[in-house]
Amino acid sequence: MNEDTKVNISWVPQDPIDASSPENISATVSSQIPVPELIVNPWDIILCTSGTLISCENAIVVLIIFHNPSLRAPMFLLIGSLALADLLAGVGLIVNFIFAYLLQSEAAKLVTVGLIAASFCASVCSLLAITVDRYLSLYYALTYNSERTVTFTYVMLVLLWGASTCVGLLPIMGWNCLKDESTCSVIRPLTKNNAAALSVSFLLMFALMLQLYIQICKIVMRHAHQIALQHHFLATSHYVTTRKGVSTLAIILGTFAACWMPFTLYSLIADYTYPSIYTYATLLPATYNSVINPVIYAFRNQEIQKALWLICCGCIPASVSQRARSPSDV
Repeated sequence: MNEDTKVNISWVPQDPIDASSPENISATVSSQIPVPELIVNPWDIILCTSGTLISCENAIVVLIIFHNPSLRAPMFLLIGSLALADLLAGVGLIVNFIFAYLLQSEAAKLVTVGLIAASFCASVCSLLAITVDRYLSLYYALTYNSERTVTFTYVMLVLLWGASTCVGLLPIMGWNCLKDESTCSVIRPLTKNNAAALSVSFLLMFALMLQLYIQICKIVMRHAHQIALQHHFLATSHYVTTRKGVSTLAIILGTFAACWMPFTLYSLIADYTYPSIYTYATLLPATYNSVINPVIYAFRNQEIQKALWLICCGCIPASVSQRARSPSDV
């Protein structure tokens, strides 16, 4: 296998080799000898493994929502959109690994990178749509369950998937760095400008999500206080319920930021000349967000828990069927 093949085999630009050192001189000489084995980057194996876990986990959520007619409310449509986006992202990571080491072509690289970019973009946009839906369900509690809400949900889905599809088509339609390596970002073949635009868009969406969750937190605290007054709860009970709701929101937003912020900031300041290990180290936590999303948004939901218990065991435990929803369940 020649050196060019080793450099371009992965979608992450590899570190340049210093041919002046004795080790690299011997490696260059040995690379001229045909070697039947294919050297696999361990980081690519980890990403492929993450993609497999992401695909299996989110496929369960998609199948539950698709085959259960009762899960057609706007909230479940958005959760299904999130699971579908993460499922496609996981499939993209697996396909990218296969194409990188078995079908080494520029066209395949453009398609897989476009699929991954579109999927992760749809995932982040779905998270924003879920945040908007949660805010509307609390702020307009009396009129939330109406046809207008359903229509608004479908409009959000069309817009977020349309925008994500356009993002994925950019590398295929010619906005790539294959003809000019100097314009490459940390993810080849995305250009530095494309990566910067996506990073800035993410920061703007994160700021909007933060503002919405602050408003949600205020509404939850107000609702918990009203319920405590109506039912003559003790002040400690009101404090515990409010603290639980705030903690839940902090976990949701904190997990999202911890997973995506490192790669977002790194994409803004770095390019293809930076060591590839930094790209892998910041990209891997971003993929973990797609692993955590079903746990936070799907498997915590009581209706999805019931459907999952019916599929797995054919029954619903009393602890699940009789659990009441509290203001902290946001």
